[in-house]
Amino acid sequence: MTVFDVVVLVCAALLTVGATLAVIRAERGPSMLDRTIALDIVVTTVIAGVALYAAVFRRADVVPLLVVLSLVGFVGSVTVARFAAVEPEGEGRVRTREEVAAEEAEKRRLEQEELAERRARRRAALEAARDAVPAAATGPDRDASEPATEPVPESARDTVEDEPDPEHHGGPADEETR
Repeated sequence: MTVFDVVVLVCAALLTVGATLAVIRAERGPSMLDRTIALDIVVTTVIAGVALYAAVFRRADVVPLLVVLSLVGFVGSVTVARFAAVEPEGEGRVRTREEVAAEEAEKRRLEQEELAERRARRRAALEAARDAVPAAATGPDRDASEPATEPVPESARDTVEDEPDPEHHGGPADEETR
């Protein structure tokens, strides 16, 4: 056994230990960023293993494989790091089905409460508007028996808009009447 063989065996053992520890770190987490770094280390150890293989057996034809693995590892790390940077607090662990169901039920309950609150506010506003209308129609100079009327335009040309409505998709404003 030569010195070269010993160096190769030591390198292979260190790569195996490193990859094993990285897989354990990826499994345990606790955050998504820890898992990303661990899987990046696994890709790096695979690249180092392929490079060791190429060195031992003097194979230059695996260099394109090394380049592809390096690019895959780089792109994967950058992509995951971009999304992991905005990870909400507490999202670093895998949740059980019961936890997910409880969170969804809580969201639905809050949405229903908010909807009920909006409906109550709308009802209160409508009631307030209904109460205010008779008071405005029966002012000090108006009799309650007279109906409230609005001025009528002199001609239909008074109702032409300067700009077309967005709902009319830009039709000519001078031909548009209401």
